[in-house]
Amino acid sequence: MLALRKTTPAFGAGLVEVDAPQPPGPGWLTVDVAAAGICGSDIHAYEWTTGYGFMAAFMPLTLGHEFAGTVRAVGADVTAFRAGDRVTCWPTLACGACSACRAGRPHDCQDRVVIGLHVDGAFAGQVAVPAANCRPIPDRLPLDVAALSEPLAVAVNAVDVAEVGEGDRVVVLGPGPIGLFIAWVALGRGANVLLVGLDDAARLATAREIGIRATADLVNEPLAEAVRRSFGAEPDRVIEATGAARSVADGLEILRSGGVLVTAGIHSGSLDLDLTRFVRSKKQIRAAHDTTARALDTAIRLLAEHADILAALITHRRPLDAAVDAFDLARSRQAVKVLLHPQPATAEAGTRR
Repeated sequence: MLALRKTTPAFGAGLVEVDAPQPPGPGWLTVDVAAAGICGSDIHAYEWTTGYGFMAAFMPLTLGHEFAGTVRAVGADVTAFRAGDRVTCWPTLACGACSACRAGRPHDCQDRVVIGLHVDGAFAGQVAVPAANCRPIPDRLPLDVAALSEPLAVAVNAVDVAEVGEGDRVVVLGPGPIGLFIAWVALGRGANVLLVGLDDAARLATAREIGIRATADLVNEPLAEAVRRSFGAEPDRVIEATGAARSVADGLEILRSGGVLVTAGIHSGSLDLDLTRFVRSKKQIRAAHDTTARALDTAIRLLAEHADILAALITHRRPLDAAVDAFDLARSRQAVKVLLHPQPATAEAGTRR
C-alpha cells in the first residue's frame, strides 16, 4: 500500500510502497483510513524543526495522527468494535504502568508514544491502533469531518486548562486549525473572544464563516489596539496557538493582572521573561498539550452536533498520492485544514476544494 514516510532526519518525506499491517494482535484494530488531516506537528516533522529529533530513532516512519476510518479487522479480546464500524482515534499511547497512568491520567504519561510520530501513522491506506484508543463515530457525522476529532479535542483541552467561563474576555493568538477551534469552543462557553492573526486574511475569513466575528490581523493594527477596540479592557485569558515564542511575551503584555495565559503551540525558540514583573502582576502561564479522554468525547459530540459548521475548516482535500503537494499547500498558510484521502473518495467526503 502507498504511505507517506519520514525516512531520514532531514527536510521532507516521501511516498513509498509498504506492506499492509499484519493481522491485529490482542486488543488492537486495523483501520481502513478514510481521511487524515495534516497537523502542525506533521509540518514540524516534515520540515525537521527543532524539537522533533526524537523521531530519528523510529525511522522509517509513516506520518499522520488525525484520522477517521472503518474497522477492517479486530484482534483477540476486542469486544467494543467489529469490522465495518466507523471510528476515530486518540493517537497517544500511554504506557499503562507509570504513576500518572495508575492515577487515571494517561495524558500525563511521560513514556507515551504517539501514532505518526513514534509508530506508523495514518497517511496510508491502513493503520494499526489499540482498540482502547478508538471511539465510535455517530452515524450522522461524516467520516471526513470526524477526522477533525483529535485537533478539536486538543482545543477543548486548551480551553479547559484556561478555565474559560461565561463572560470572560479571551484573546486567541493564531488562526490555524487549533486556534480556530479554541476560539470556537470558547465562544460556545459564553466567552467574549478575539481571534488574532498575522497576515492571515484567508484563515480569519474562515473564522468568520464559523461564527467568530471578532478578529484582528496584526498587519493592520497592533495587538493592544485590537484588544482595546474589541473589549475596552484587558483580557482575562490569552490562549496562544502560534508556535512563536514572541507571541507568549506579547500575550502576557496585554493580559490583566491575575489573568491566565495558556500556551498550546509547539515552539522552537525560548521565552525571555522578566520574572520580577511577572510575579508582581500575579499572572499565570499554563501549558496545554495533547488532550484528555473527556475532551475527546466532547469533541466528537460537538462535531456531530455542528458538522455543517465545522466542516468549513476543511478547506482542501487531496488524494494520498498528492501528499507532497498537499504539504506544500498546508505550509503556505493559505489553507486551514488539508485532508489526505488514502481511499477512493466517496459521496460522504464532499467536494470542497
